[in-house]
Amino acid sequence: MFDKKPKSYTDLLGKPNRIVEGTTIKGDIFSPADFRLDGHLIGNFESKGKLVIGPAGSVTGDVVCKNCDIEGKYNGKIQVAELLNLKLKASVHGEVVCGKLSVEPGADFSASCIMLPHTKNNQTNEIPVAEKKA
Repeated sequence: MFDKKPKSYTDLLGKPNRIVEGTTIKGDIFSPADFRLDGHLIGNFESKGKLVIGPAGSVTGDVVCKNCDIEGKYNGKIQVAELLNLKLKASVHGEVVCGKLSVEPGADFSASCIMLPHTKNNQTNEIPVAEKKA
């Protein structure tokens, strides 16, 4: 009778995953829950939730997630299904594909940007995959 949204992994687990300041990870991360990164990631990141790159955090690699807040540094290709929010001290270089983009004055945004088409019927919030032609 009532349509209830399924709870996210973060709601079920209680807290987002976190990489603290001073930590460097080289490799790929997949997280079904929200994730906060205050350290450094050299590699790819994928999440069905939200990624927050803190003021001391940095990512060099490809990112795919539902929502993203960036306060630190990012270099690579980022695909955000819904909202990409760049804070005052954010530095983004590379390629951006997102549903919505918010850039605070003072943010360094040196990237190519593709905005996904907004449709009311798109309830899966999936990022379309480019077709390969032979």
